[in-house]
Amino acid sequence: MTADGEAFLAALAPVADALGADIIRPAALDPSDVPLVWDGVTIAGLRLPQLQGAMTRLIEGVERELGGPLGTLSREDKQRAVRMLEERGAFLLRRSTEEVADAVGVSRITVYNYLNAMRGAAEAGWRA
Repeated sequence: MTADGEAFLAALAPVADALGADIIRPAALDPSDVPLVWDGVTIAGLRLPQLQGAMTRLIEGVERELGGPLGTLSREDKQRAVRMLEERGAFLLRRSTEEVADAVGVSRITVYNYLNAMRGAAEAGWRA
């Protein structure tokens, strides 16, 4: 592999980490992996994470961005965390409201209230 290919993989590493993906050597690629081609040669592959554990990865990503466990954040930052999770599709997953409520340290009703307030504000913006 060329030095440029090595630099490409090094630059891609934080992206793979943020996605919860692994960079795989070419000989170990599965058909479901995403081949990483450099100068016409497959130098590695990206193995995306399984859906199982997706909520945990989403919550951990938001915690990294906001600087700490969701349960220790201010009310405003908890609302921001719920908005970020909504934007990332977290609430499409089964039992997501309960998991988010546990992580944030609030009730499910509070999470629903945050979501309803966000959605109401978004609808009001469309009408303006």
